[in-house]
Amino acid sequence: MPSFDMDALRTVVVGSDLGSFARAAVQLGRSQSAVSMHLKKLEQQAGTVLFVRKGRGLVPTEAGEAFIAYARRIVALNDEAALSVGAAASASSVRLGLPQDFFEDVMPATLARFGQDVENVHVDVQAGENHRLAEEVRAGRIDAAIAFFRPGSSAEGETLCELPMRWLAQRDLLDRHIADPLPLIMFNHPCLFRQAMLTALDHSQTRWRAALTTPSLPAVWSGLRIGLGIAVRTDHGRPEDITCVGPELGLPALPNIELRLLRAPNLSRFAERLAETLREETLKHLDPIHFPHGKR
Repeated sequence: MPSFDMDALRTVVVGSDLGSFARAAVQLGRSQSAVSMHLKKLEQQAGTVLFVRKGRGLVPTEAGEAFIAYARRIVALNDEAALSVGAAASASSVRLGLPQDFFEDVMPATLARFGQDVENVHVDVQAGENHRLAEEVRAGRIDAAIAFFRPGSSAEGETLCELPMRWLAQRDLLDRHIADPLPLIMFNHPCLFRQAMLTALDHSQTRWRAALTTPSLPAVWSGLRIGLGIAVRTDHGRPEDITCVGPELGLPALPNIELRLLRAPNLSRFAERLAETLREETLKHLDPIHFPHGKR
């Protein structure tokens, strides 16, 4: 039975997280040839091909995907054991994901509480689109995340609450003539808010045009401030100079959206603590129209 080298396992985990073994070499302070030797050694010990070349990089085989999951658990347990006995080891790492809507309150509150509860643990925070956050959690590349879901969609994660979508605009827009077609500020496709907005407008036979598309929530706020158009989001994190509009502009009703907590499988003790802290701080900072029974 082979005994896998811990440094080599860490190389695989970091390379998988970063999506590049070249970047992993830089982060770990190793040469590219040393990283290649680690991968070759692991494949020899495993007795199977773990990675194949695709374009200019390496991607895991089916066996490689399974191996990465085990490597992640082994490295996490190693670091946890080292910290528990006070060994001088590199800091354990946990990964947090959340939409940009929660960067001003939920994220700092979660990090502050987690830092008080757990020492010497590195937190990697990632912002992302909802579908991408869910994919990263399923793959084990993010430990815990909150993400928006369409109500009634696949039963993935723990539903924390249901929030109303809102039409948002600059305050002065209420006193101005609304252009026809309606100018829209939207996130890039795919986006649940974008889909709900366009579906509602199409059903009401409202003409529209794309005035601004962006992957950035601050860019959405900026576009609204200068009067480029109208957007759809929840009320959470809405700047004070942006107002909710709708019936007074003849805009159609919008559906609600669910916020769920996602957890990766086989979490370490530190990652489990992070997930629970994220859950508690999210519920604390929300003003939802409905909490499932027992959430508060």
